[in-house]
Amino acid sequence: MVNVKINDLAVQVEPGTTVLEAARTVGINIPTLCYMKMEGAGCENAPGSCRVCMVELEGRANLVPACVTTVWEGMSVRTNTPRAIKTRRTVVELFLSNHPKDCLVCERNRHCELQTLAADLNVRENKYEGKMAKHVKDTSGMSLVRDPEKCILCRRCETMCNEVQTVGVYSAINRSLETTVATAFNAPVAETTCTFCGQCVSVCPTGALTQTNHTRDVWKALADPEKFVIVQAAPAIRVALGEMFGMAVGARVTGKMTAGLRRLGFDKVYDTNFAADLTVMEEANELLDRIKNGGRLPILTSCCPAWVKFIEHQFPELLDVPSTCKSPHEMFGTIAKTYLAQKLNIDPAKMIVVSIMPCLAKKYESAREEMGRSVDFVLTTRELASMLREAGINFHALPDEDFDPIMGESTGAGTIFGTTGGVIEATVRTAVHALTGQNPADAEFTQLRGTDGIREATVKAGDTELKIGIANGLGNARKLLEAVRDGKSQYHAIEIMACPGGCVAGGGQPYHGNNQSIIKERAASLYVMDREKPLRCAHDNAELKALYAEFLEKPGSHKAHDLLHTAYVKREKM
Repeated sequence: MVNVKINDLAVQVEPGTTVLEAARTVGINIPTLCYMKMEGAGCENAPGSCRVCMVELEGRANLVPACVTTVWEGMSVRTNTPRAIKTRRTVVELFLSNHPKDCLVCERNRHCELQTLAADLNVRENKYEGKMAKHVKDTSGMSLVRDPEKCILCRRCETMCNEVQTVGVYSAINRSLETTVATAFNAPVAETTCTFCGQCVSVCPTGALTQTNHTRDVWKALADPEKFVIVQAAPAIRVALGEMFGMAVGARVTGKMTAGLRRLGFDKVYDTNFAADLTVMEEANELLDRIKNGGRLPILTSCCPAWVKFIEHQFPELLDVPSTCKSPHEMFGTIAKTYLAQKLNIDPAKMIVVSIMPCLAKKYESAREEMGRSVDFVLTTRELASMLREAGINFHALPDEDFDPIMGESTGAGTIFGTTGGVIEATVRTAVHALTGQNPADAEFTQLRGTDGIREATVKAGDTELKIGIANGLGNARKLLEAVRDGKSQYHAIEIMACPGGCVAGGGQPYHGNNQSIIKERAASLYVMDREKPLRCAHDNAELKALYAEFLEKPGSHKAHDLLHTAYVKREKM
């Protein structure tokens, strides 16, 4: 261990520890902008470029950046000297001199790290004026917006995209005042291999990367008396929305969320978990069909549109591997404009379907031609919270209300779709029933749970052993896909989620700063909700049984395949 003094406090840390990390062990906060530890990914963003974390070392004339300076025996550090504080303030003032002054209308207002840091350092005036960088805003992406004028060159998005997700869209380009982080040849993001997973948006400290906002479109639809506007909410929303209103991380707010959606004026409020149960039925049937009839294995879950776009760009030779099932919210949209419209006697042309999703890629997915525009608008958790505030709704005072019937019932299987391992666990529950004729004695396949980037397990179903692989984060998905491509995979099924941790950490969720404790807490809440459900297997959903009996016939039927399944497209790789 190395003995260090920080502000006269004795600290003992391991060799190789940075001054920043050592200070945090004794509760001393050194401000940062560019630094971010990519928890669970085995890497960090520490270019030492922003110079906000400057500290003084005894015996050294110059200040040093705490995030990249490692400790040595006997080191004495001062983090709060007038010189260090003034330097940080000056650095932030220089950032602000080349930053747009539209904080009041910025998407990241009140959630901007530069704004917070300026307030913490008591910056109260724009001291420096001069030439400012001019860049064109990129609105080509159907899910996200790039505003390079707000880029502070922290390189967080670059690390997330290149090292964690291995998509490789972002890199620093140009020089001097024209320097920015952009795509190859500064091409519009829609023309790149971007998967729209939104993880770059999650880690961006300013408004340089934000979501495409569809709240005005939804307000307009709600105000149109000719439209019948229905809404569905994904499982991960109900364990994150409360955070937007100061509630505890992972607070379960299903009832309040449902009530809030009704107060906004939606004609019907439904549950995406119903469609998740539907997805289980189709996906389990497809898995068993491939096993019994010598089909292509392993089957890969297809609920995540970001990972689907990833395989279309990166592994087009494997497009016959993923399940052909649409994602749950797209299945919901399709069934809503067919079966539900008939049940409610509503003209499908007048029905507007809105999805509340934790994911930015769902915005892109809803615009894919293969989906037939069954979902009209996608809002994120953050967008829903802004609409509730805009309408003056006191979220804390809302009563608990239930979803509307016909497409509002769900089981615990649908609930756990929001976390890594949840989709395959839900599918396995129904696959075990199909293979043995009985529900599993314990619905919880804990061997499929966890937060490691790559996991594997074997599930016993009668005389059959199902070998399962799980990956969360596209970098981990790449490793499993390479094994499939090279013929080294022995799995029957693989679940992939683009976002590290799954949908609970999606790009549309409340900003979590890649904090694993927050992600785990949200996931734990989903498992509690699953445990509290009276029915925990998708095939026991009574409303789902009615859907098949009255409309779809059976899982994998011609009609089910026509409505609920899709195909994939080979895409170019820049």
